[in-house]
Amino acid sequence: MPPAPRPSALEADFQPRLTLRTLTRGDGLLGLRPAGKFGPRGGEVTVALLTWHYLHEGAELWSGPAPTSVWHQRAPLQTEGADAQGRPCVFRRDAAAEADALDAVSGTGLRPLEADALQWRQPHLAEQVLGPQAQPWSLVQEDAFGDFWAEHVPRLQAQGWRIVVAPGFAHLSVPVTAWRAIVHPDTGEIDGHEPAQPLPVSGPAVQALHAPRREGSWLLSLGVEVEGQVLDLAPLVADLVRRDSRWLGIEFVTALDDEAVISLRAPGGKRIDARAAPLKAVVGAMLDLLLDPNRREGPWRLSEWDSLRLEALRPSLQDTQAARAGPQGAWQLQGDAGLVDLAQRLRGTQGVLPVTAPAGLGLPLRPYQLQGVAWLQYLREQHLAGILADDMGLGKTAQVLAHLLIEQQAGRLAGAPALVVLPTSLIANWQAEARRITPSLRVLTLHGPQRADRLPDVPAHDVVLTTYPLLWRDIEQIQAHPFHLLILDEAQSVKNAASRSADAVRRVRARHRLCMTGTPLENHLGELWAQFDFLMPGFLGDARSFKRQWRDPIEVNGETLRARLLAARVRPFILRRRKDEVATELPPRTEIIRRVRLEGRQRELYESVRVAADHQVRRVLARQGFGNALISVLDALLKLRQVCCDPALLKGHRIPRTMERAKLAWLCETLPTLVAEGRRVLVFSQFTELLALVEIELQAIGVPHLVLTGQTAPATRGRVVAAFQDLQAPVLLASLKAGGVGLNLTAADTVIHLDPWWNPAVEQQATDRAHRIGQARPVFVYKVLVEGSIEERILALQARKAALADAVLGQDGAEALKFSEQELLHLLAPLE
Repeated sequence: MPPAPRPSALEADFQPRLTLRTLTRGDGLLGLRPAGKFGPRGGEVTVALLTWHYLHEGAELWSGPAPTSVWHQRAPLQTEGADAQGRPCVFRRDAAAEADALDAVSGTGLRPLEADALQWRQPHLAEQVLGPQAQPWSLVQEDAFGDFWAEHVPRLQAQGWRIVVAPGFAHLSVPVTAWRAIVHPDTGEIDGHEPAQPLPVSGPAVQALHAPRREGSWLLSLGVEVEGQVLDLAPLVADLVRRDSRWLGIEFVTALDDEAVISLRAPGGKRIDARAAPLKAVVGAMLDLLLDPNRREGPWRLSEWDSLRLEALRPSLQDTQAARAGPQGAWQLQGDAGLVDLAQRLRGTQGVLPVTAPAGLGLPLRPYQLQGVAWLQYLREQHLAGILADDMGLGKTAQVLAHLLIEQQAGRLAGAPALVVLPTSLIANWQAEARRITPSLRVLTLHGPQRADRLPDVPAHDVVLTTYPLLWRDIEQIQAHPFHLLILDEAQSVKNAASRSADAVRRVRARHRLCMTGTPLENHLGELWAQFDFLMPGFLGDARSFKRQWRDPIEVNGETLRARLLAARVRPFILRRRKDEVATELPPRTEIIRRVRLEGRQRELYESVRVAADHQVRRVLARQGFGNALISVLDALLKLRQVCCDPALLKGHRIPRTMERAKLAWLCETLPTLVAEGRRVLVFSQFTELLALVEIELQAIGVPHLVLTGQTAPATRGRVVAAFQDLQAPVLLASLKAGGVGLNLTAADTVIHLDPWWNPAVEQQATDRAHRIGQARPVFVYKVLVEGSIEERILALQARKAALADAVLGQDGAEALKFSEQELLHLLAPLE
């Protein structure tokens, strides 16, 4: 019998094939076993099946499963197959191409699953569903298949892979073909586009979206067109941010390439490929609205203040349009001119028209002060409110008085004067500054027991001065008078929105409102909210929603992108200049940290108080939790601070007269030297009891001095300040509360802070009583700290407070505040 003819040898082309399939419970899958690098994963597992195929003239000669490694199974030199007519044939395998294909797959992150990794309801289902001898591969995380589809599949296809998508694949993606932004007045309905071919997944389209009508509001819808249907973009981006928290950080969003492909999840599981540039714009302008848990389906309702969001969005949309060619890649922006005009009007606060100083002004204004007056005039013209938040010492009072003089000369104060509400300690300063700078303004002071007799004279004056404590007492009478402008000086005084003063200022009838403060943000964002709730009610929502949307994400979670968004939202209404930016003629200021060391019995007292406080705080934390234990924590910290300042401040302890007193010893040694050198010194402390102890010591060593605290009679305060300015005494002892705001103490060239306060802005305010316009000599600032104690750790907390203020009031918003229980407990650590 003659031998069978040898099969013909054919030239064959190698083609790797990758089949993607998502296995579900409907396939009989239970999930991945808990052990192993892929598990546990249940309900839905996506796998990839790799097969090698060899073709001759387009017809398949042979196919088989790919090995998990070229080292585990080398391709034979020749392999038997069958040609298109079914006749036996042999062909040469391409071992190098197969190795390259395996390397390409490994580079995507796919790895072979272990034999028992997939858990099936019945053992035979694996072969029935996947095929005989199938070796499934997968990614370590199921969510990674979205990026795999968007990034790696195109690369594999470019390398010659054939990609097969089995029905039910959960990570299939389609490209965005158009972006839409639609703005309409709130008439109750938005019209949208309804395509002839609907997208075969469920999801709300932007069409006939209804909402209750409100005056002065607009509706904004953002949509993406995918396969002919427009989908609401908001839930897609909200889902993206929730899945990838990096979108909450400004560093990530800024660094992200505009051309990067981002995978969005449509309802029903379909993936949508979107360019990063428009998504970055939407997240940057709408983050708080996107993640609002109370948001309902449909368009966003924008108030007049929200118009700035659209203005921030528009340049990015235009850039996106310019960057992509063709109608399918451009934003289609349909808008209401009223909202756009309003946004541009608000944005115009950055470039107001210049003004000249009014005639009769008693002092020349510096260029930045004229810009401040122009800004105040702009706010009045546009019926807006704002915060004049220049650094302390830059002449906020002078700018406001110049603004009031312009208003008087224009006749706008006739019959409706400006009402200025201020701390009691500033009454004398405002009276003196008004006489010096604007002598033609008729000023009425509502202060003292006879103020009720002066109330009928309000309409006959241009400016009315009163204090926060007196306003709420007199509010019924004050309400009877209309005012052209209501001004809050040191507006942080109403940072507690529930206080009587905060309630009283909201009840005053005024056409315009203005806040003055060098520290609009001292401790937390709630203070900023309180001021804006007075200026523009509703601008930042109510207190509860503000805490949910802004305070907690920024202060607790450290979301830097949200901090920048809040900064952008309030920036048009805050004018804030720093001394190092505009008052370059000021003399230098040198800050010196002077550390003293606790010795002997004072050191032992500190440690005993610290140990007791540490035990007490930990018990309270364990029993009540961090949120409810804060009062106990702060009480413990107060006791440690008192021991650092002077043991005599500590209540409930018998302190011998001979106990060491480190700070007083340093001060009594230092002050005589400074006075002998001709220095004029301000000594600040939060503790009035400590100042009383200092006064006793200064009397004993013969150092002349003056005292200004909350216990100083209001009628005496002005005389104390004048005496110090007139060089009648070289030392002024002042409490932070009474002497730290609103006063001009430029006779001093040395400032001593005896005890660090939690908030750096409060200390800065006090320092700026001396380092301000009018100061001709260099200023030296001493901060006296106990070495290794709670006071040194307070400095670190001060830096965190400053970061919070910079994030919201500064220009970059790159940092945000995030305190923890561990950080506060660190303050109770032993002396170092």
